[in-house]
Amino acid sequence: MNYKFIQTEIKEHVFTLTLDREAKRNAFTPTTVNEVAHALEEAEANDQVHVLVLRANGPVFCAGMDLKTYQNPELDSPNPAIVNKERSLGEIFDQFNKPSIAIVEGDVIAGGFLYILGCTYVFAKNDLNFRLPEIALGIFPFQVMAGLKRIMSEKQILQLCFDPSPFQTDKAIELGLVDGYLEQDKIDDLIASFADKSIYAMQAGMKALKAIRDMESDKQYAFLLESLQNLRDRDEVKKFMAERLNKN
Repeated sequence: MNYKFIQTEIKEHVFTLTLDREAKRNAFTPTTVNEVAHALEEAEANDQVHVLVLRANGPVFCAGMDLKTYQNPELDSPNPAIVNKERSLGEIFDQFNKPSIAIVEGDVIAGGFLYILGCTYVFAKNDLNFRLPEIALGIFPFQVMAGLKRIMSEKQILQLCFDPSPFQTDKAIELGLVDGYLEQDKIDDLIASFADKSIYAMQAGMKALKAIRDMESDKQYAFLLESLQNLRDRDEVKKFMAERLNKN
């Protein structure tokens, strides 16, 4: 697939997706969102892919939504191979059921938070700027709130959304937006660790965790037991377990 605003690569068990709209600070358009959706669907369906690594070209990781393009879709540059649909970037990442690692080497602004909130792990360079400027523009970071709700209280969310001032990586770590500083050796070890993990187990676990978010507590254990039974019944899982048990 020839994408306009992203680059993708599969190497061994790693699917790398790189935001590639550097001239516009990687601000996303409807085409960008649909290209990301297409790429993640490909990565999800490929059993050779065990982990997604998200990167960005240029000094800004993502400046959020390209407001001019969303206000005037004629400014967008559609990909003829993909039919653009109205989709939420946050929802696209939430529907991806494989581990994901964001490597953040530039500032994250506005809707750019959706990328890092959608990843399992986030590592960032020191002294980057993170900012939700929407309130200063008379709008609000509505979609970002869904991702924030999974890592902080409603009170913290409102305080963050009401303050358009930038904050640095250390504060992002304190808030739970970022998991640690960008130490490449440790990240390489983390990426490598997924090579021998069962992709079927990881996908089933992620799907189950999302399914019980709003499930009544008295129904969760029965659902999770059923999920375990369904996973164990898969031929691929039986083969994987047998190979591991024989090694021991």
